[in-house]
Parts: sequence; C-alpha cells; structure tokens
Amino acid sequence: MSGPRLSALVVARNEEARLPGCLASLTFADEIVVVLDRTTDRSAEIARGFGARVLEGAWEIEGDRRNAGLAACAGDWILEIDADERVPPDLAAEIRAVIAASAHDWHELPVDNWIGDRLVRHGWGGSFGTTAVPRLSRRGAKRWGRQRVHPGLEWHGSRGPRLRHALQHQVDRDISDMLRRLDRYSSARAADLLEKGDIGTLAGNLRRFVSRFFKCYVSRGGWREGGWGVLIALCAGLYPLLAHLKARLEPERHRPPSDVPAGQRHPPAGPAAGPARQPAPAA
Repeated sequence: MSGPRLSALVVARNEEARLPGCLASLTFADEIVVVLDRTTDRSAEIARGFGARVLEGAWEIEGDRRNAGLAACAGDWILEIDADERVPPDLAAEIRAVIAASAHDWHELPVDNWIGDRLVRHGWGGSFGTTAVPRLSRRGAKRWGRQRVHPGLEWHGSRGPRLRHALQHQVDRDISDMLRRLDRYSSARAADLLEKGDIGTLAGNLRRFVSRFFKCYVSRGGWREGGWGVLIALCAGLYPLLAHLKARLEPERHRPPSDVPAGQRHPPAGPAAGPARQPAPAA
C-alpha cells in the first residue's frame, strides 16, 4: 500500500479463541505486531499464521506491555486493538484515509460495545467501559503509564477529530463475565493503590459509588438500556469501592508480591481457573 505505513498492534494473553477473528479484521494494515503476555495456549502459532510479528514475554504492569508493543511497531501510524475487538471494513477504509491526510498526531475511535449478542450503546463510563478510545496515533506520539489496569496516557502532539465509524468490542460474554471482569479490575486497582501507598477513604469511595452510578445511569443514558444499564452503573460505581475495600481489608492478598514477606503470601484473589482477559483501556 502507498502512503504512510500502518502497524496494527494487538496485546493479548491466552486469547486463542478470539485472536483469529481479531487478526482477520486487521489484514488492511501494513504490518501486524502481537504482544503475548505469559501466554500458554496457541496464540503465538495463530498470530504467526496471519503473518504477524510476535513478541513474547512477561509483564506484570499493563502499561509496560503496551509500551513494549508500541516500541516494536515500525509503521508511521499505530492502531492498537485488543483481541476481543474487530475492525469492520468501513472503519478500516476510514483509518487508511485519515492517516493519508491527517495533520494531527492522534485520533479517537468510536466503540460499539456488545454484551453477548446485545449492542449496548448507553451508560458506559467510570473506568468500566467507554464509547471512544484513543487508539490511532503516530509512532512516538503516545506512552502508557505504569499502572496494572487502566494505565494513564502521555501524549506528544495534537489531537485530531474523532473518526466516524465504530470499532466493534465484545466487552463481555454475559453477566457472569461482567462480574468476573469487575473482580479482576478491582484486584489490579487494589495492587496499584497499595503500591502507591494511598488507598483513599471509605467515605470518599462511597461518594464515588453514588456519583459514578448517577453519571452512568442518568447522565450517560444507561436508563435507556433497562436492566443492562443498571448493571453497568453498578459495576462502574463498585469498581473503586471494591478496590479500596480489597486494599484495606485484604492487603496481603493484593499487595505486589515483592512487597509481601514470603511467609505471608496468598494465592491471587478470585477463581483460579482460566487466564485473565486483557482489559481495554477506558476513558
């Protein structure tokens, strides 16, 4: 393809079931880079079957693994995609057109979020979901922060207009999957709070629960989605509250392992079976 070169970057862990569909939607890119974090399934074989360049390793910090992927990309522009996302043809064509003409350094992509076979358009927010993600950027314009979940972003350059066509995101399979995600997110956030040395207060996080629920259910229109809107608003509000309570009541379970004496270490909280799914950064 002529014009600026585009790298598609996928960061994943044990995603052999969803990786083929994701990679098949990225064949419009000039190169595909797949970063595999502590992966034990067939993800590497699948990625190489699509002609991807594979980087395997072990990163405890989400921001570190994403930065390793950005550094491995050779394109003029980088499109970051998670394994549970798909780029439809109309978005692919728009991305090629934008990078050929844009005078800016990064752009947001709209997101259509699916729970199972239901498209849920309203109510996302509060670090539990988003309707737009800053995933298209020039090489060198973006750097992720060193957090375990929802890392911050450092930008260089100017922000361009949001694209029109939406990225398709299979955010959760069902309600149980949503609740497992809440458990993973809040555990990772608890570790970040303990490492920072400031877990906040119970009163402050109770206020955040109320404000986040209101913002998602009322301000962002979650009420339009019926019971699904209630679930999303509850999870958005519970995320910081649960993280605080885990850090406060069970610090030995959530403190980073290097900070805990060997005799006091416990297995990670939550179900032992099955790998953690890589969360999508949220605005």
